[in-house]
Amino acid sequence: MTSTFSLLARRLRPLIGAAALALAALPAAAQTPIKLVLNWKYEGPQAWFFLAQDRGYFKQEGLDVSIDQGEGSAASIPKVAAGTYQAGFGDMNALIDLASKRPADAPVGVYMLYNTPPFAVVVRSDSPIKTPKDLEGKTIGGPANDGALKLFPAFAKLAKIDAAKVTISNMAPNLREQMLVRGQIDGAFGYVTTVSFSARGMGLDPAKDLRFIRYGDHGMDLYANTVFFSRSFVQEKPQAVAGFVKALNRAVKDVIANPEAGIDAVMKREPLLKREVEKDKLLATLKNDMSHPEIARIGLGDVDDERLKKAIGIVAEANQLPRQPEVGEVFDRRFLPARAERPSSTVAP
Repeated sequence: MTSTFSLLARRLRPLIGAAALALAALPAAAQTPIKLVLNWKYEGPQAWFFLAQDRGYFKQEGLDVSIDQGEGSAASIPKVAAGTYQAGFGDMNALIDLASKRPADAPVGVYMLYNTPPFAVVVRSDSPIKTPKDLEGKTIGGPANDGALKLFPAFAKLAKIDAAKVTISNMAPNLREQMLVRGQIDGAFGYVTTVSFSARGMGLDPAKDLRFIRYGDHGMDLYANTVFFSRSFVQEKPQAVAGFVKALNRAVKDVIANPEAGIDAVMKREPLLKREVEKDKLLATLKNDMSHPEIARIGLGDVDDERLKKAIGIVAEANQLPRQPEVGEVFDRRFLPARAERPSSTVAP
């Protein structure tokens, strides 16, 4: 009996080996490709995107996600609208602007990250500019795709600034703080956290050397950066969108619980970054840009419809947009994980 079994095993061995080789040659389960463009160069506050990639959260949802650096919070919107990318991370207000003008092309927000307005005009602490009205007759600079610059017409209208009396100067992003410190511009457009850390890199103390005129302190309680997808991708691959949002939400919770792990993922992409600076930048973003009181009620990732409706009205009126998009045109909450699965706070437990 034993010899018969051995003989059978020897005869089957080549067939088993061939079958194993054939199985190994089969392609892996198809993964849906998603190209994501970020708001800016790789940095600490993008940690969740990289962690979701490194921990296989995207792959577990059947997604093959590639992540590219961006050129400004407003610049990612047209790139997704043009079809160059399927997904992006950028300014909700620039998205509202495009949705008003070209509704068929505008992307759709699916996960709100920056729920507290970070937009500001930054001046030196010794500047005579102390109120928004003081900006008249001055030169304010910023990168062309900066979110605060794009929103300045709306801010000017709300704060009763004569925008025609303000000179706007554009420069490369890496020159903004240098030009401000040297007095080549009177003020700079930017995000509070971004400018603060750029200033620190120049040896300045933002708390002592700079003054921030925040849009949110003057009636502009706007949302800022959201994750969004192209309208066609949302319609054609809703399961992929839901999977992406689920994976991202997992990574956001991981980073809140363990910021060091998030910074590990960032440093893998840009080893020359200063780790402690990027960690501080991440923690400042969690505290300053993602901590609106509403998340205790609706959870991170979602929006308050009435607040967003008001924000749409502000942006549409101030920029004289052809129409006011509906809330559902610019944000689709269908893909959000259940409320209990999303963070109620961005402070580590």
